[in-house]
Amino acid sequence: MTSLRHLFSLLAVILSFGMLAMACSSDAGADTKAAFIYNGRVEDLGWTYSHDQGRKAAAAETGIETAYVEAVPEGTVDFGNHVRDFIDQGYNVIIGTSFGYMDDMLALANEYPDVIFEHVSGFKQNDTNFGNTFGRMYEPRYLTGMVAGSTTESNLLGYVAPFPIPEVIRGINAFALGVRSVNPDAQVEVIWTDTWLDPAVEGDLAQVLLDEGADVIAMHQESPATGKKAEVAGARWVSYNSDMSSFAPRAFLTAPVWDWGPRYVEIIEAAKTGTYEPGSYWGSMADGVVDIADIAADVDAGVTAAVADKKAAIIAGDFDVFSGPINDQYGYLVVAAGETMDDSSMLVMDFFVEGVIGSIG
Repeated sequence: MTSLRHLFSLLAVILSFGMLAMACSSDAGADTKAAFIYNGRVEDLGWTYSHDQGRKAAAAETGIETAYVEAVPEGTVDFGNHVRDFIDQGYNVIIGTSFGYMDDMLALANEYPDVIFEHVSGFKQNDTNFGNTFGRMYEPRYLTGMVAGSTTESNLLGYVAPFPIPEVIRGINAFALGVRSVNPDAQVEVIWTDTWLDPAVEGDLAQVLLDEGADVIAMHQESPATGKKAEVAGARWVSYNSDMSSFAPRAFLTAPVWDWGPRYVEIIEAAKTGTYEPGSYWGSMADGVVDIADIAADVDAGVTAAVADKKAAIIAGDFDVFSGPINDQYGYLVVAAGETMDDSSMLVMDFFVEGVIGSIG
């Protein structure tokens, strides 16, 4: 009997420690709070809207408290002030969603080593608490190019682009490769706005392309201004970031879209469990971070089916957008047959592929 009493006592102690450990783990999770810094506004249904949808999804799945501030300019003291204010309120995960936040985030990460900083679209990191996240948006860009190339009648497609940086150039090239995979005679003309969000400028330059004969317009900004111009002109439109069909329903074809929720869940769960490790994350369609929106109902069913097949091939790893042979816009071979461009080359892409009209500068 004495041995049994000792055994039961030992089991009670073990159980008590287990319950205490569970309580401590729960408390640690409850202490995790994530704050998001946006450079745009949620209501624009663009880049910032997509991040805020991801924030909401991550909050619902992880159960943690989140907060955000919008329209924070890059390269100003406002960013640091907002971050410090959030940290003072107990937020210990800071996510910044604009490229221009990168250097400020690195400095703040070094200043606050107990806070996790994750930067979207950048490339810098440290060894402890500052990493970066992005997605392979060029995958759905290619698919939207297939839709656009099948739709054009003039064989001239316009692309309203923000800045000539590798991210944007990759997207233009992927779109053009998709276009010409189904329509080798089509060309994609690029025009630069030097904006991420300026509806007046973006709409005006979309009109320039429409006046030149483009009957499909693609874009890489936050506003639906290009789509509104396309709708008035009787042209078609490929939006970006989210399904913006409500702004120009007759023009809308499809869009390459973001789903940041899965990645934000990963970051937050790692913070909760103390397993966060900074790195460079580049998510794909297989990860669910990027995707293609629904294709307009009036697009030929055969085109929609072909896009679905190609999407499945991308997810399965059976097709890579930047597999050769690929020529640049001057006809020089840049990716040989049987070869695939590696990540390091894609991250510094500084050329246009064959079929693109325009200059990188």
